[in-house]
Amino acid sequence: MPELPEVETVRRGLVQILPGMKVTGVEVRSTKSFPNEQVRVDTKLINASITAVRRRAKILLIDLSTDFSLAVHLKMTGQLVFRGTNGTRFGAGHPNDSLVGDLPDRSTRVIVTLNDGRLFFNDQRKFGWMRLLPTGDLETSGLLKSMGPEPLEPSFTFKVFKERLIKRPTSVIKAALIDQTVIAGIGNIYADESLFAARLHPATRVRDVSPAKLRTLYNELLRILELSLEKGGASDRNYVDAHGKKGSFTAHAQVYKRKGEPCFRCGTPIQRIVVAGRGTHICPHCQRLTRKTK
Repeated sequence: MPELPEVETVRRGLVQILPGMKVTGVEVRSTKSFPNEQVRVDTKLINASITAVRRRAKILLIDLSTDFSLAVHLKMTGQLVFRGTNGTRFGAGHPNDSLVGDLPDRSTRVIVTLNDGRLFFNDQRKFGWMRLLPTGDLETSGLLKSMGPEPLEPSFTFKVFKERLIKRPTSVIKAALIDQTVIAGIGNIYADESLFAARLHPATRVRDVSPAKLRTLYNELLRILELSLEKGGASDRNYVDAHGKKGSFTAHAQVYKRKGEPCFRCGTPIQRIVVAGRGTHICPHCQRLTRKTK
């Protein structure tokens, strides 16, 4: 599933395309992918203008002039592909042939017709969705209500980071990092990379992490997120940006998917273990598991 940098990369591309366009129609080929009442579609989507393209955690939010938003979750195999009337093509998401082939195709679930083109929502596995929701209720609704703070916002200070984590003293640090109610948008890749950079074993209990180590982890997490945005996300296999270009962050990864390869710091082979139910990459020398003594 795409993480924050991948979805933010898509948002930065689509925000240059969609705002100002008017929705003139919608064709739903899978109700599972578009679970919206027809009356709401007719009154809140059709004839609405797109005012903004935002992101909250791993969800894209296409704001409309009707004070509603089309929330889009691409999940594992979703795509958003725009085809302009002037021949312009843009694609975002899982990089199969639908990004460049003729559309609609058998993976197309929803087609949003605009005054200057069409936006195709393709999804091979039908896990993704597009939901039409009141813009003002997004942060208080069940969809986003429990989401933690955005790590790329200026308001995400070290104080906020520390306060969010220490509320989970008995959790292992990786579980806390990937918990969307603690911090929004962080998943497996960026948790592994930031913990390695901070020389923290992912199974360390939050209560056993010193304030100095927490500060280092905070700094490294932000640095790695910014690097991933610069490189277009960690899309070595299943994600591309709004122009169909694969991200390149994994070429800079220090531990992720490097099992058996030497650590760039010490030469010790990278190991893959399971922490918090997730496959986890570590250097067993640089990230030793220690516990505070009582």
